[in-house]
Amino acid sequence: MSDYKKTYFLSDFHLGAPDHASSMEREKIIVQFLDEIKKDAAEIFLVGDMFDFWYEYRKVVPKGYVRLLGKLAELSDMGISLHFFVGNHDMWMKDYFKKELNISVYFEPKEFERNGKKFLIGHGDGLGPGDHGYKRLKKFFRNPFFKWLFGILPPLVGMGLANYLSRRSRVQTGASEEMFLGEDKEWLLIYCKEMIAKKNIDFFVFGHRHLAIDYRLSSKNGYNSRYINLGDWIHYYTYAVFDGEQLELKSYKGQENKIIRNR
Repeated sequence: MSDYKKTYFLSDFHLGAPDHASSMEREKIIVQFLDEIKKDAAEIFLVGDMFDFWYEYRKVVPKGYVRLLGKLAELSDMGISLHFFVGNHDMWMKDYFKKELNISVYFEPKEFERNGKKFLIGHGDGLGPGDHGYKRLKKFFRNPFFKWLFGILPPLVGMGLANYLSRRSRVQTGASEEMFLGEDKEWLLIYCKEMIAKKNIDFFVFGHRHLAIDYRLSSKNGYNSRYINLGDWIHYYTYAVFDGEQLELKSYKGQENKIIRNR
């Protein structure tokens, strides 16, 4: 379908980490990629953790990221539909993206249909079995009172605390994020299996895992589905693209050999 405008999916940029210099280098690569795909993109899904930390005060947003935000503004002004799913590092979004960039923001996984194919898209944090500590913490952080309480802290204090917690999160999860744990231990894969037992979904598209995965699934009624984890733009520079018929998981830096596939 050469005349079909494509849909792109990216996640886990974690801009701001681990330091300004490496984040800036990564941001420039991401902007270069977005500039290259604008000629054939109908829409772009940004599937969470675009920033290593984000909090919208009433009149203040974190400084930096001007290259990325400027490019997103350009794409939006061109008529490309942009979607953002909040992640566990940038869950405190409000209306800045919608008002300034015309980007739709989602706080929970959402189903979409494109050219007859059904997608379930979300960041992926807190889905599936296990990780009960994080699920409790997520409810706490999403609580409106806690968000208000954080907001009354001076930005210097609040962002310093948030950056400290963000660094701790990477240290605690980094060891397992680059290794496939097996079909019976991958929480998001288990979640996808449970979902296709209930409804027909062609493509599950998540981030969060920091490992690029393209895993084919079959339900008991014979329906074929795929779990796509988008990896990250720290090690793998992976993204998915849908051309109206096929969904492909690729690496912008030619690291397709690192994508986990089961067939």
